[in-house]
Amino acid sequence: MSASVRTAVLAAATAALLAAPEASATNYTLWIHGKNGGGTQIGNYADFSNWGPSTAAAGVNKKAVNWNGSQSIGSQNAYVRNALDCFCTGTNWCYIAVHSAGDLQIGYTLALYGGSARYKKNATPNSSGVCGNTDGTTQTGWNIKWVDVASGASGGSELADHGDWAVGDPIVTDLVTTTARAMYNHNTTRAVWFYNFAGSKGTAYSGILPGQDDEAVAYHTTGGVSGSSGGSYCNPGDWFCGGTLNTGTSACSDGRAKWSYHSVKFRDDGEAYSHSGNGNWEGIVGKVRADVAANAY
Repeated sequence: MSASVRTAVLAAATAALLAAPEASATNYTLWIHGKNGGGTQIGNYADFSNWGPSTAAAGVNKKAVNWNGSQSIGSQNAYVRNALDCFCTGTNWCYIAVHSAGDLQIGYTLALYGGSARYKKNATPNSSGVCGNTDGTTQTGWNIKWVDVASGASGGSELADHGDWAVGDPIVTDLVTTTARAMYNHNTTRAVWFYNFAGSKGTAYSGILPGQDDEAVAYHTTGGVSGSSGGSYCNPGDWFCGGTLNTGTSACSDGRAKWSYHSVKFRDDGEAYSHSGNGNWEGIVGKVRADVAANAY
């Protein structure tokens, strides 16, 4: 083959390569439930029975990430990683919404596995919720835009400390405040922002949960407040607390900082939002659903 012919062939091949269409990017919204989880089907990303009607607007291409919410975070975390591998690698990106112990799940995942090599997946799950590889290449961690947190329990709950939940469930041990806070480095989010929505319509356990609470978790955890143990934080003007949970990234009024990349997007000053979504997108879950519907596109 002459030099001129080789040059022409090379030029044609280069032109064809440049003209080849790029793989299309798709955004997904992953919903990770908390403790128990309402009998959801693990691996079935269409099963929103824990949350409410699947017809509700809850972000672009919404997927339910189901795990056995009575078991420990570590034993169930592979199901979360499967979902992130499926929908948040390659050219695809994800918005994440979590509730209660789902906050522990995503925090644990990012801190311990967010720096690992992940195979790029095809977003086509099998019956177990596992997707196939695309081209056999890997990337570091996942493509995540942000995390919305409905009454997150990444700092644990005093209800677990005092045995007010069924202590036979392994998840309860993980939710002991000192255990939850020592489970992983909560400051290691791989630069992904966590936007916390803190509910305060709590009554029954006010004597156990310090400061403002939503009947399951207190502001020290729903507000992403740092430290090895919890604290007593409330809405502005409440004189019976150790301090005020400030919005945004600002430290609490007593100087206690929030975890890195954590910001309080909503503080329930009106004491209107309870912890449970009641299987119908209610309470603080409904507040987060509305935010995700408006901003995950």
